[in-house]
Amino acid sequence: MSETTSTQGPPEAIDLLIHSASQLVTCAGDENPRRGAAMRQLNIIDNGAVAVHRERIVAVGHTYDLRARYEAHKAIDATGRAVVPGFVDSHTHAVYGGDRAQEFEMRIRGATYVEIMATGGGILSTMQHTRQASEEALLVTARQRLDQMLAQGSTTVEIKTGYGLDVQSELKMLRVIEALDRTHACDVVPTFLGAHTAPPEYKDDAEGYTRLVIEEMLPQAVEWYQASHFADTGVPFFADVFCEEHAFDVSQSRRILHAALDAGLRAKIHVDQFNSLGGLEMALDLGVTSADHLEASTPSSLQRLAQSDAIAVPLPAVSFNLADDKYADARALLDAGAALALATDLNPGSAPCYGMPLVMAIACRYQRLLPAEALITSTINAAHALSLGMRIGSLEPGKQADLLILRDHDYRHCAYFFGGNPVHTVIKRGQVV
Repeated sequence: MSETTSTQGPPEAIDLLIHSASQLVTCAGDENPRRGAAMRQLNIIDNGAVAVHRERIVAVGHTYDLRARYEAHKAIDATGRAVVPGFVDSHTHAVYGGDRAQEFEMRIRGATYVEIMATGGGILSTMQHTRQASEEALLVTARQRLDQMLAQGSTTVEIKTGYGLDVQSELKMLRVIEALDRTHACDVVPTFLGAHTAPPEYKDDAEGYTRLVIEEMLPQAVEWYQASHFADTGVPFFADVFCEEHAFDVSQSRRILHAALDAGLRAKIHVDQFNSLGGLEMALDLGVTSADHLEASTPSSLQRLAQSDAIAVPLPAVSFNLADDKYADARALLDAGAALALATDLNPGSAPCYGMPLVMAIACRYQRLLPAEALITSTINAAHALSLGMRIGSLEPGKQADLLILRDHDYRHCAYFFGGNPVHTVIKRGQVV
């Protein structure tokens, strides 16, 4: 009798076994966000398998080993296909009313983003539609958007408020975000972005609106979170601010984020999209979890970001959509040692983009990311941008079983091909969705 036969017990019962993957791309590593050379270390297992039980990954390895070790209630043959972690979209505005297709035409005719905002378009146009929409209507349209995002592999999605811009409308958006998380297969992470821009009633009083955000909106948002199931399940609540010439200056942004941090929220910042005002340095001093956009950041600011604990989050779909050749210098950030993540920035104006695969394709072509780096930025590092890197973002025992079976044998096809959907099967919490 061989040693293997004598020591091996009966197979362990599990819910799901995915086996025979051409590449099992685990993205496994230590508990920290990836930087430097680690951005290219995917830890690929040829002829790989994943064992799943009760929504969690219990083992990864070679197909032969896991088939001998486990007896699965359901098995999926992934022959000829790569398996990767579910994508994490760490920056979206997926709850909103109306659309801005007319602005798309205006931009084609030459209008700039700032010019469109000056005519009452942009964020304020979406604000009007969002204020007028019922919670039920916002929930229906946002759920449709999440359906498309999930089909393209996004298994966890951050969603911001910021199209209400008054107390009741911002709270309405938060309630919709919670309802989405309760009813949709995607996991949702909430962010309060009351400081997106000043609404018309505060057109000439940005200071007054800043006080409203700090003194009224923020406390009620915190109260909502404490009573929500997000708090019960340990999903963090973020605050964000748009630090720009046509939005909030550095002083106002600092006060808003400082108040949010004091209230127990974590912080993000929209910064350096059009102008470098010093907001990035301010945000790093405060200890933000992520700094997003970065198209106008100076080399010295990017160097400081790279040396910080914050995740840098370029949003390449924005530059692509605005036909702007000014992309965040993701290559310089990576080479300087930054922890980098990508996101769609899904919104009706500057980034009507549902899919992380397209974002990866743009980033590889215009920001010189390698396919391995693009995958890391869309999975484990994006999870860290939401403070969830210990729960999702890689295929490792103990983590949530969020994974994608691709149509092709090589993970690089996610960014190599574009215009289609590289995802064959989405598995969320161990269930085929």
